[in-house]
Amino acid sequence: MKMKEMILSKLEAMETSPEKASREDWYAAVFSCTRDAVAKLPKNEGKRKLYYVSAEFLIGKLLSNNLINLGCFDEVRALLREYGQELEQIEECENEPSLGNGGLGRLAACFLDSIANLGLCGDGAGLNYHEGLFYQKLADLRQYEYPNPWMTPETWLEDTGTYFTVPFGGFDVRAHLYDIGVPGENGRRNTLHLFDLDTIDESIVHDGIAFDKSDVVRGLTLFLYPDDSDEAGRLLRVYQQYFLVSATAQLILRELEVRGGDVKHLHEYVAVQINDTHPTMIIPELIRLLLERGLTMDEAVEEVSLTCAYTNHTILAEALETWPFDYILRVAPGIAPIIEELHRRALERTTDARVAIVDANRRVHMAHIDIHFGYSVNGVAALHTEILKNSELRPFYELYPEKFNNKTNGITFRRWLVHCNPELTALIDETIGKSWRKDAAQLEKLLAHADDKALLQKLLDVKAEEKRRLARTFRERMSLDIDPGSVYDIQVKRLHEYKRQQMNALYAVYKYLEIKSGRIPARPITMIFGAKAAPAYTTAKDIIHLILCLARLVGEDPDTRDHLRIVMVENYNVTWAGQLIPACDISEQISLASKEASGTGNMKFMLNGAVTLGTRDGANVEIADLVGEENIYTFGKSSDEVIRLYAEHSYSPEALCAGDPELMRLVDFILDKRLLCMGDPVALVRLYKEIAFKDWFMALGDLKDYIAAKERALRDYEDREAWAKKMLVNIAKAGFFSSDRTIAEYDRDIWHL
Repeated sequence: MKMKEMILSKLEAMETSPEKASREDWYAAVFSCTRDAVAKLPKNEGKRKLYYVSAEFLIGKLLSNNLINLGCFDEVRALLREYGQELEQIEECENEPSLGNGGLGRLAACFLDSIANLGLCGDGAGLNYHEGLFYQKLADLRQYEYPNPWMTPETWLEDTGTYFTVPFGGFDVRAHLYDIGVPGENGRRNTLHLFDLDTIDESIVHDGIAFDKSDVVRGLTLFLYPDDSDEAGRLLRVYQQYFLVSATAQLILRELEVRGGDVKHLHEYVAVQINDTHPTMIIPELIRLLLERGLTMDEAVEEVSLTCAYTNHTILAEALETWPFDYILRVAPGIAPIIEELHRRALERTTDARVAIVDANRRVHMAHIDIHFGYSVNGVAALHTEILKNSELRPFYELYPEKFNNKTNGITFRRWLVHCNPELTALIDETIGKSWRKDAAQLEKLLAHADDKALLQKLLDVKAEEKRRLARTFRERMSLDIDPGSVYDIQVKRLHEYKRQQMNALYAVYKYLEIKSGRIPARPITMIFGAKAAPAYTTAKDIIHLILCLARLVGEDPDTRDHLRIVMVENYNVTWAGQLIPACDISEQISLASKEASGTGNMKFMLNGAVTLGTRDGANVEIADLVGEENIYTFGKSSDEVIRLYAEHSYSPEALCAGDPELMRLVDFILDKRLLCMGDPVALVRLYKEIAFKDWFMALGDLKDYIAAKERALRDYEDREAWAKKMLVNIAKAGFFSSDRTIAEYDRDIWHL
């Protein structure tokens, strides 16, 4: 039975007709049929199976994505239109799963999609967070955090009825396994496994997202990344991580037994990809379980070392997790002696204290476990991997050069073009055919049309329509009017000082002062921000406060409001991204060189025809190499310069401001009396001191170069045909960043599925 017939039959079973069905009825029918269709797909199989273990899977709404992978997206959309419905509108009935936060989780979701589409035998493993990270509410010019529940009776979660006992220090819990199907275009599927506790109690949350973090049994999977500003929060994170890996390791061995595999040859049947350091304890946990099954310590360590691989996502010390050994003893005493043994074995390989697993302060370095006792270590962009080898992880690279490799990140074009930008998809199909959907490298065929003025105009028309659509969304969701004829300059990503939203805010100050002095831009500019700040990250929340204050100041000033608009979207997520990315003109990728491992937002914007304004950081380097300097706007210090400044401790924001009155004027504006009157003086003064006297991520050092580059981009934007060519080149060269390519490389070089 075709999907159309299934949906109509479902409506009939619901005792309604296509003519009378409400939007909610249509959603229920399409959802139910899609879920059933996914469940009926056979699973991808193979002798060796991958388990992609991650603390986050930012999967977004799944209805359209699953319809695309099932091959019936166009059929269902046509059916809905036949009865006056739009798929995008009925999809609003679906809650977005609160299972991730930023690039790490979105990457994991893209990878699951590509693993399924390439027909590889591989599942994801994560946690079933009830409230996600948090729901961000913007009010009174600041961020407030609230629970973000997402589970409803109509859910993609399948209750497997399967449980695993996880042994904590002093008590056990039962991990309850839920599955979400991941369909591939090849007519087969994989699974995202999510573990939960039946004892979770949402009622213990109060005053925003506060709860008793010591109540592990009732609060373990309430939130992603519980506030770790106190010991109870830090311990809860360790409980979460051990819960995830213990349940996953038990699932791996149970499935191995069902498949008839031999635990003494684990690596021949299983590959485990550790996505960042959060799942690191799967290494000692697998060893513990293998010892229980009769292997010797030597055998268990050898097998696990040939089974586990590690992806590093950062060079920021704060993100390379370390935990007090005492926490391991309290949370997971069963693996404490194994970690001690791994530490001892590592010391036999080298006397270099920098690579010790347990340091002199009795802290366990999770990444060190991964590198010593995994068989592969990969970075996620060419520059990032070189920095790991030559700087941050150099002692390990000297010890294990054969383990290190690069796997530049990618994105699934099925969601980030076919789903979110159907008009651009149709234009590409019309121009070069549909072969690019299977082989993204075929997008390069667009280059043959770079001088086709009619096509360039169509490209501009598609972008203009996406901008109008976004303007309607702002009007409907935020009661905000933005000018679709303005330049859409967008920075959306996690709020962190190294991503330098504060530098973009200082550009807004620059532009505001320029307009006030009579220098009016050729075209209005709409600056759009979207980001969540971690609840305990004071500086990040202060940056949000500054942006919201500037938005109000600019919006209320009759001299500026028609020429500059500053907007911050509330609760930025995958759904917002799906509307912002197709509409973007200038993509802000302005992290301090050497600090962003890769970025994936840069790839999504590029694919949808935005032009990148960015530093030579992360995958921006590869974007620039692909599109050429004439089709990207780069600025700022090189990674080598930045690394040198850190090493010499020679960067001084005070000295920069003292020697540059224009720079000082922009920084001093944070303390302008108009901002202090409308905002929180404590927060603004605190942020001013952070930027003027610390500026750890060198925003002031790159600010003037950044302003010059953005002004150049805005001038070039006025030559519409030339800008359309830049758009076309960016789309044509985006094929390299398909997650299908990335996953094929993982399989070729690491997993060997």
